[in-house]
Amino acid sequence: MSDILIDDTPQPQAIKGRSLWEDARRRLMRNPAAVASLYVVAVLVLLAAFGPWLWVHPYDEIFRDRVAVAPTTENMHLLGTDTEGRDIVARILFGLRISLLVGFAATAVALTIGVTWGAIAGFIGGAVDDLMMRVVDVLYSIPFVFFVIVLMTVVQTDSPVANLMLIFMAIGAVEWLTMARIVRGQTIALRQKEFVEAARAAGATPLQIVFRHIVPNVLGPVVVFATLNVPVIILAESFLSFIGLGVQEPLTSLGRLISDGARQMINAPWMLIAPAATMLITLLALNFLGDGLRDALDPKER
Repeated sequence: MSDILIDDTPQPQAIKGRSLWEDARRRLMRNPAAVASLYVVAVLVLLAAFGPWLWVHPYDEIFRDRVAVAPTTENMHLLGTDTEGRDIVARILFGLRISLLVGFAATAVALTIGVTWGAIAGFIGGAVDDLMMRVVDVLYSIPFVFFVIVLMTVVQTDSPVANLMLIFMAIGAVEWLTMARIVRGQTIALRQKEFVEAARAAGATPLQIVFRHIVPNVLGPVVVFATLNVPVIILAESFLSFIGLGVQEPLTSLGRLISDGARQMINAPWMLIAPAATMLITLLALNFLGDGLRDALDPKER
């Protein structure tokens, strides 16, 4: 009886593939500028979220005996006080919170409207697509500042919180237009793919195909747009605050602080330098992070 030879050689294990998101994460981690910006943004978000509560001075407390004090360690006015006697550090921390809140909230509004509008228009096509895109073209022709002025004039409110919500609505109602065009183009390229045909054959409704199959496959450009759109919205809010249409007292934002500091740049330059430097760091970090995400999610780099 012949012996049965048993091959004890271990079988090679199957190579586990990496998803697009895993490849993107690895490429992002190899980008020093993007990684540094990610940490800077995380620190800024933490400062905005908890800084106003942890700092020794409230953002709206007025010190009548410390008006326009230069930066000093006395009484912990490390960046000085403004012309009302309020601590600049506390004002910057709270202003950073409002600016980031406006940026993220308005971006969320823009993404919700833009992704939905663009995906539906691109998937349905035909006359519906033409009509929906003409609406986008008409809205593009309306000047942003004019739209905001009309909205602020029509909706009169004395509440600073309600005014802040109006800013969310005004900026979000304009910034979704570019997102709609981006998603529409991606949807047109995807609607004839095999997975869409398989979903149709399985009996999925058009809305199910759009939101369960099309939208998840356009998240790459959406994420990149969202990251790059946040600094654009922060700049837009800063411009509105600079001309007096943005955040109202007692709330503040980086744009309003820069506006107040610009009027005192000769007598109290610290009122302009500190919020301007904070704005610069915030915008640079968000832009570097957006560029890094754009490169990481580029399918040509896969």
